[in-house]
Amino acid sequence: MKKYKILKFYIARIYKNLFRFFRWVLFSAITGTVVGGISIAFVMAFNWCTSTREANRWLLFLLPVAGCIIVFLYRIFKYKNDKGTNLVLSTIHSQDEIPFKMAPLIFISTLLTHLCGGSSGREGAALQLGGSIGNTLGRAFKFDEKDKHVVVMCGMSAAFAVMFGTPAAAIVFSMEVVSVGIMYYAALVPCVFAATIAYEMAVKLGIHGHHYSVIAGFDFEFVPLLKIILLSLLCAGLSVLFCIMLHSLGDFYREKFKNQYLRIVVSSVVIILINTIVGTTDYMGAGLNVIERAINGEVVPYAFLLKMVLTALTLEAGFKGGEIVPSFFIGATFGCLFGHIMGISPSLCAAAGMVAVFCGVTNCPITSILISYELFGARYIGYFVVAVSIAYLMSGYYGLYHDQTIVYSKYKTEYINRKTKK
Repeated sequence: MKKYKILKFYIARIYKNLFRFFRWVLFSAITGTVVGGISIAFVMAFNWCTSTREANRWLLFLLPVAGCIIVFLYRIFKYKNDKGTNLVLSTIHSQDEIPFKMAPLIFISTLLTHLCGGSSGREGAALQLGGSIGNTLGRAFKFDEKDKHVVVMCGMSAAFAVMFGTPAAAIVFSMEVVSVGIMYYAALVPCVFAATIAYEMAVKLGIHGHHYSVIAGFDFEFVPLLKIILLSLLCAGLSVLFCIMLHSLGDFYREKFKNQYLRIVVSSVVIILINTIVGTTDYMGAGLNVIERAINGEVVPYAFLLKMVLTALTLEAGFKGGEIVPSFFIGATFGCLFGHIMGISPSLCAAAGMVAVFCGVTNCPITSILISYELFGARYIGYFVVAVSIAYLMSGYYGLYHDQTIVYSKYKTEYINRKTKK
């Protein structure tokens, strides 16, 4: 009789786990398909905006008009206090709800920003699109609060996988970025299916991520390693500077230009002047072409600094996009410059700088290592792991997202539960 009860208990447990598994496979497949489809449409529209802007440089002078349209759209939809990606993170912390209207708003406003020459990435749109749609699907399926958070992470992973073409990093990023020091492993299976389905959809439709070939001519050696360590320390400082620049300019704008229309027009004029003086389209949009040139060893010495300034001017004024691709740009161009100065492969340094700055601003070391593997391959992974680990440690508690929580200290096995520094 006792053996029968034990057997019945285990059968019930297996049944329950199987039910959970198939339930999450079904709902993550739905999320991956819906978010993946919308993200694919966004990437196609984004590519069209980029090529159109490059063929018609005069569109830069419409940037103030685009800015006013963005402010108007957010006001007419009564969404004045836009927290952007921070809202997605705070939703997973059970502090806020993501309204569905965020999805079309971020879709349209990011495309307007890039069409008219704003300097920003596209992952902010990806995370907000994925989070908004995931949250809406969670409500539609009548999930409880905790399961709804998992669906939000599914949406983030699916969108990230399409945008960057790095499915493994996309799976981990949504589980890692919310709370530094812990991982939301309950979302692992749903995020795996959502990201994989969305990524495969994108590949079938001819949308591939950017993958690069690093040119170094040597393997893991002591002297290059010392130089990569120095580069990583500098990139950690650069990531802190970038975060401070973004947050400080945002505070300055909100204090000095309380009228959002005035704020975005003033910033647009400054952006137009800088781009006109520079005389190139390199600092408009995401700058993926500049990243590719840096990986190939070509760089303008001041490129990283100019990108930091223009990205801060763009995003803190009220334009939309994201900070992650600009962080790639900053790290790659600075790393390439460092390589030329220090007599080490500029290509390797550009790749290491790219993942180091990304890690410094997002506090996501596992994601950074996976990105380095998916973008650059395995040959130089030792250098990338060193760069990521040093940048993670030395960037302190700064970060792009002020709703990101540092749960455990970077320096001790200590529970601290604090927000990132602004």
